[in-house]
Amino acid sequence: MGRKILFITTDQMRYDAIGANGGRVARTPVIDSLAAEGISYDRAQPQNVVCMPSRATMVTGQNIGTHGVWMNGVPLPVDAPSVAAVLADSGYKTALIGKSHFEPLLDPFLRFEENRQGFTGETEGHRGFHHMELATHGAVGFTHYAKWIRDNHPETIGGFFQVLDGNLEVSDVAGGDTGAPQVKVNPIERDWYHTDWVANRTIAWLDGLEADDDWFCWMSFPDPHHPWDPPASETHRVNWRDLDLPEGYPQDAATREAIIDSKPRHWRLWYDGELVGNYEAPAKWVPATLTAEQILEVNALVHVENELIDEAIGQVLQAIAARGWADDLDVVFTTDHGEFQGDFGFLFKGPYHVDSLMRLPLIWRPAPSAGGGLDAVARVSQPVGLINLAPTFCAIAGVDVPEWMEGSPLPVDDADAQARGFERVLTEWDSRQPDGTAMHLRSITRDGMVCTTYRPGTVHDGTEGELYDLANDPLMHVNLWDDPARRSLRDELLLDLAANFVEPIEMRHAQAPV
Repeated sequence: MGRKILFITTDQMRYDAIGANGGRVARTPVIDSLAAEGISYDRAQPQNVVCMPSRATMVTGQNIGTHGVWMNGVPLPVDAPSVAAVLADSGYKTALIGKSHFEPLLDPFLRFEENRQGFTGETEGHRGFHHMELATHGAVGFTHYAKWIRDNHPETIGGFFQVLDGNLEVSDVAGGDTGAPQVKVNPIERDWYHTDWVANRTIAWLDGLEADDDWFCWMSFPDPHHPWDPPASETHRVNWRDLDLPEGYPQDAATREAIIDSKPRHWRLWYDGELVGNYEAPAKWVPATLTAEQILEVNALVHVENELIDEAIGQVLQAIAARGWADDLDVVFTTDHGEFQGDFGFLFKGPYHVDSLMRLPLIWRPAPSAGGGLDAVARVSQPVGLINLAPTFCAIAGVDVPEWMEGSPLPVDDADAQARGFERVLTEWDSRQPDGTAMHLRSITRDGMVCTTYRPGTVHDGTEGELYDLANDPLMHVNLWDDPARRSLRDELLLDLAANFVEPIEMRHAQAPV
């Protein structure tokens, strides 16, 4: 009998969301205990800061340029390799429960297998997963959770924020006490909300396994991604009026706008409502109208959602312990990308390669029975990426890492990271909006610096960029791109980026819906 693997992801969670990473509001004792018993990665980054490209990298262990999912709406090819298939071929029982998002959500003709199975209620899975029960944010789309809500609690559907209505006016996306965008009071029972549903369905799948089965379960929570509409019964946990504003939010408007103006021009264009860089943000919402009170209310609801996730993880771990699997269980916890949550005066995400969106929580708690030095508590400061997850699962299972995986197993400490060449991580962005707007970002994080170059598109001419010194400017307020004293360092980082970047094989010019 080998090691079991519980892979836990959230959606759009910041590095500082959890107590183990300095979070001071949301109570996350279960996740914090995993960090206390395992390995925390202080500079983990996605290869893209939106859902579908990031999740495609997780399941394939490949760069965006190889698997081809360069933006939301571009499906992962049906013949793409999958770590789940590798583990299944090695005798593991495999499941994905919760949010997958390897394929577009908007799919009225059921062209994609995930949506077809969600619509029919089938759970046989694909991409190497023996079992799939899928969910997204609320009772929308063709997911197993949406079908479960429709079949069992249809009266609750209207309680969720209706995020898919693209014609909403600004007044329609506002809610809560402060009129914050995509905030809504949701009267749904907590047990019916998608966080507990994901945990309950995970436990049900585990209960169906034999005691000596080896298994890999990807438990994927849709929260704390917007919209922010957790069960109203739980919002008492955090009162927004008691919170402090985020350190990354300059309260003085002139100071805030000067910081934004020091960055490439699309920052100010979005701030003023002249350009939407990512269509998941409300099209008619203007970030410059965001108030301090709205930031506080959004943050309070995010903290509530993170507490619910932590408690749901605890329920699953208790069920695993009851089966006698705890000593042989590896747990890996992370997210697909971050969220502004008020930093720089913004919400949501988009073509902005700063730590709000790029720095992720990542924890690996090796099985207590693993031994061999893997049970040492450590914090790894060297940069790693989500591209390293799939190879890590192979290593845990004792399976050779396939040649098509472009990452390597996560290091267990800084000495291991340095010995195996973990010195840089790359993040990219390519987008083509329905109005023709195109943006192309390439970033390298190395030696405590983040350097981003902008390729020519419809917004940038190829001369703009960003350069930040994380040690002296952790909030990334001072753009050093044009600093003559940093010119040689900037050019060195750009050469390193070019030498290690995997160019896309093909970029489709028509973007599909999310």
